[in-house]
Amino acid sequence: MRPWGSRYDGRMSFAGLRVLSLESRRSEEMARLIANNGGIPTVAPSMREVPLESNPEALAFARTLAEGGFDMVILLTGVGTRALARVVETVYPLERFVELLRGVGVVARGPKPIAALREMGVPVTLAVPEPNTWREILRALDGRAADLPLRDRRVAVQEYGVSNPELLAGLAERGARVTRVPVYQWALPADTAPLRSAVAAVARGELDVILFTTSVQVTHFLQIASEMSLEAPLRSALSRMLVASIGPTTSEALGEHGLEADCAPTHPKMGLLVKETADRSGELVEAKRSRNPLPA
Repeated sequence: MRPWGSRYDGRMSFAGLRVLSLESRRSEEMARLIANNGGIPTVAPSMREVPLESNPEALAFARTLAEGGFDMVILLTGVGTRALARVVETVYPLERFVELLRGVGVVARGPKPIAALREMGVPVTLAVPEPNTWREILRALDGRAADLPLRDRRVAVQEYGVSNPELLAGLAERGARVTRVPVYQWALPADTAPLRSAVAAVARGELDVILFTTSVQVTHFLQIASEMSLEAPLRSALSRMLVASIGPTTSEALGEHGLEADCAPTHPKMGLLVKETADRSGELVEAKRSRNPLPA
C-alpha cells in the first residue's frame, strides 16, 4: 500500500494506488479493470434499480400512445426502455407497442436505448451522439427541426430515476407539450454496509482515487456521509483524492454538490474511465496533495 506522502514513478497505471468504485451492476468488472490497471480496488455498490410498484404514468403513456396522443418519444436509457416495454405489455401485446412506436418519431439517447429498440425491431428516428447529455439531445433535435419539429408537438420523455429539468425546460421552450414517463427509480442498495464502510475509509484518508460513473452515485455517497455525520471529514479527504467522473452529467452532479472532477475520459465508457484515470493518476494525485497538504 503506497504511503500518502510518497512520490510516483510515472508509470502508466495506478501503480498501487487505492481506488474506490461505487459501481453496482458491474462491480466485479470494475474491480478487475482497476486491478488490471495496477490499482488496489475497493468496490462499494451505491444504488439499485427499483421498478415503480405502481406506474400510472407509464400506463397512461401506453394508452395515450395507442390513441395517437404523441408525436415523439424520447428514450433516455436502455434499462428504462426495456422496463417501459414490460409495463406496456400489461395492457397491450409487445407487437402492438412496437407498431405504435413505429408511428411516431423515436429519439434514442445513445447506444443503450438504441440496442433495446433494435431488440424490439423499432427503427430509431434520431440517435443522440456522445456524450449523450440533455444538451446533445436538444442540439440534435435543433438540427432536425425541419423534419422533427417540436412546436405544438406532443413529446413523451422516458425518465431514468430522477427527472431532468434542463431537458424538460429545453423542450418546453421550443414549444413542445411534454409528458414525463418515469419508469424506474434509484434507491440505496438493500445492504448499505459496504457503502458505509467506504465512506468511513475515505473520511479517514485511507483511499487515493474515487471513480464516479453516474450522478446518482454522487448523491447516495454524500447522503450516507451525511447520515454518518462524516460529510465534513469526507469532503476534506476528497480534496486530497483524485476524483474521476465518467462524463458531463456526472461532473455536473459533482459540481452541484460543491465538488469538482479532476479528470474524465475522452469517451464516457467505463473501461476508458479506468485506463485514462490510471494513466494520469500519479501526477494528479501528487498535484492535489501538494495543493492541499495534511494539517501539521
